[in-house]
Amino acid sequence: MTLHGLEDTYELANGVKIPVIGFGTWQTPDGDVAQEAVETALNAGYRHIDTAAAYGNEASVGRAIKRSGVKRSDLFVTSKLWNGSHSYEGAKAAIDDSLLKLDTDYLDLYLIHWPNPVAIRDHWAEGNAEAWRAMEEAVQAGKIRAIGVSNFRRHHLEALLKTAKIKPVVNQICLNPNDLQAEVTAANKEYGLLSEAYSPLGTGGLLGNETIKAVGAKYGKSSAQVLIRWSLQHNFLPLPKSVHPDYIKANAEVFDFALTADDMAKLDGLQGIGQPVLDPDQAEF
Repeated sequence: MTLHGLEDTYELANGVKIPVIGFGTWQTPDGDVAQEAVETALNAGYRHIDTAAAYGNEASVGRAIKRSGVKRSDLFVTSKLWNGSHSYEGAKAAIDDSLLKLDTDYLDLYLIHWPNPVAIRDHWAEGNAEAWRAMEEAVQAGKIRAIGVSNFRRHHLEALLKTAKIKPVVNQICLNPNDLQAEVTAANKEYGLLSEAYSPLGTGGLLGNETIKAVGAKYGKSSAQVLIRWSLQHNFLPLPKSVHPDYIKANAEVFDFALTADDMAKLDGLQGIGQPVLDPDQAEF
């Protein structure tokens, strides 16, 4: 697939088109910081914004969208179901709450954030199935265009698919050269799910890696740009996050070069150089 810019899209299994790079907002503080970061991203050409109930910044994201002047129909907005809402009624309420805070009539994508939060660890499959039923109803009602999951592994996907009437189309997971998650991405491909890459820069931990810096020097690119390009060339959808205007803009400047097969292999070879990015409360799978 030849990519030209932020306007390029992947096509999800249900036919919905999703921009190939999303702007992440994890750990972006609510208020002016989040609002200004999202506005900067939209002004720089990003059309895909990723947030979540757990991030606590949905209202700021919504204000940024309104202030940007970009038509809602030209945007792709994602939010996620948090851990205390893994039930039919809980998910229904959570969806409506996200819509209210984002000040939008619909979400383009809605994900179950974690498969087995502590509160339902002894009955996670049932909790996910009930939440999924509410999400399916929201699709039928026009509140959501596509539904998916986050941090799911193969056995979580298999359990969900036993009762799902609408199949998930995305699995958002931690993906970068330190954490390739080959088994999960293989399952995603088998079940027709797009692999979205959160923490594509290793939460900044990979930016100083000498191998990555050397590859970047070859192309006149930063380590962040190399990592985002690596993600795209694996057919992942990266969600880089920053609150600095210069970095936000630079992270989108990844369409004027391509990593060679040898350089991709060098980056793949960095697997396991650090700790995968996981919420410690969710680390039991």
